[in-house]
Amino acid sequence: MRRLNPAAILMLVPTHLLLLVVIALPSIYVFWLSLNESTYGSDLTFVGLDNYVTVLTSSYFWRAALNTLIVVNAVVYIELLIAIGMAALFLGGVRYPKIMFAIVLMPYAISEVVGVLVWKIMLNSGSGVLARTIESLGFGMFNWSVSPPLALSVVTLISIWHHLPFTFLLIYAGMLAIPKSLYEAARIDGATPWQEFWRITLPLTIPAILISLIFRFVFAFRLFSEVWLLTAGGPARLTEVLAVYLYQSGFKYGEFGTASATGWLMVIGSLGVASIYLWAMHRRMLKGND
Repeated sequence: MRRLNPAAILMLVPTHLLLLVVIALPSIYVFWLSLNESTYGSDLTFVGLDNYVTVLTSSYFWRAALNTLIVVNAVVYIELLIAIGMAALFLGGVRYPKIMFAIVLMPYAISEVVGVLVWKIMLNSGSGVLARTIESLGFGMFNWSVSPPLALSVVTLISIWHHLPFTFLLIYAGMLAIPKSLYEAARIDGATPWQEFWRITLPLTIPAILISLIFRFVFAFRLFSEVWLLTAGGPARLTEVLAVYLYQSGFKYGEFGTASATGWLMVIGSLGVASIYLWAMHRRMLKGND
């Protein structure tokens, strides 16, 4: 049996203490807060699971959950398809690769708030350059602010634009790790570029795809800035997502207990989705070791 190195354990202690202070203790406190009734200037009153019942019986919560489900799935899977296509193009070779690479990564270097506000200005129905361009093409006035489906579509577009570089990097790194000898052998056998992609590139990139899905589902599940800065959940709370519903409950209505309960329900939902892809990765690793 391998003995633990005391020096190695001591070097890991600061990291574990940081995780304990920054993640574990606040999470425990939020869970305790979710079991209590609390608002500004009042003491905690233990109510058990009443806050969870309140949240789960709220029509606003289920509307926000549905919006979150729709937007998150659209963002993650559309972004994944675009990232796979872009990574395949870069793998095959593009002109001026350094310049193209910088252009692709540029959105990730921009602050999320700044990026959303710039998009909001460009899509302004009165003076925005994109809105006026759409109108000049004969599609009518692009008044997304009064149409919940259109507003959520804009949220999806902005989220994909901002986070696409992250997914692209993961997928591209996975494709670069594929041995070149496999492509050489496929070409000797007469495989077309399309066959190389379907038979070699895509199957061997699945681990990177699963990792990107885990990260993007967890990150997208707490989508907030895009919705809050564009619509603030309106009109009539029809474009709320779960993170905005949590914010409204906690900071607008002062219901810290229900806000904390919403936060824990979001954590459980994120873990549930992530567990599916972790299980798929685990099965693939076991299959590869057989």
